[in-house]
Amino acid sequence: MSEGIRVTGTARDAARLTALAKNPLFTSLVLDLSDPAAAEQSFQRASEAAGGNGFDLVINNAGYGLFAPFAEADFSVWQAQLDAMLTTTARLSHAALRNMATGGRGCLVNVSSLAVEFPLPFMSGYNMAKAGLSALSESLIFETSGSGITVIDFRPGDYRTAFNQAMHPTAQRSSADPRLAATWQVLESHLATSPLPVAAARDLRRALRRGRSGVVRSGSFFQARLAPLFARVAPAALRRAIIARYQGAA
Repeated sequence: MSEGIRVTGTARDAARLTALAKNPLFTSLVLDLSDPAAAEQSFQRASEAAGGNGFDLVINNAGYGLFAPFAEADFSVWQAQLDAMLTTTARLSHAALRNMATGGRGCLVNVSSLAVEFPLPFMSGYNMAKAGLSALSESLIFETSGSGITVIDFRPGDYRTAFNQAMHPTAQRSSADPRLAATWQVLESHLATSPLPVAAARDLRRALRRGRSGVVRSGSFFQARLAPLFARVAPAALRRAIIARYQGAA
């Protein structure tokens, strides 16, 4: 908005957008990924209101954490996470690309995660959803080649946000696995010492200005640069062992 760009921002609760709504360039949109049909309808109405062929840029950045051993949590909570973070996001990507194809231009950004390459212990639903989203982006990069539409698979690492504090209540459950508490403490310490979110915004802005489809990693030098390089050359068993130690799950 500081550059004169009109922005439509979404939240499940409109009250969270009140401060931003004071800016005349900002439009609030209530959108809940747990209701896929309503989410698509809200998106389409906002897209039509934007005029022309809809939005020039769509960023799918929603997600939430669920921290628990996979078998200990009821499968319904994993299902809900996958439906919201992957299925509904894919539905909105589908709607966005159809609109962009009409005008032969636009950019779709799916915010995935470095968890695609380095899965987070006890967050299997999050890992699955983000891996699926990256796979979707890779397919769309191929399909949109030469169309005037760009697709970016944006993979942030740890950033200093309240992500853990907003974690699903299952995170607080007791578990027979003694690694659970240690891993949670490590996740907390990583977030506390990670970069501020503005760094991710800068990385994405640079990627948008380049105007090319592809994977964009963002985060600390270790997570976004050194670790992916190591993962490409290290044996799988060694990579898993190091990830487990780094995440406190060894």
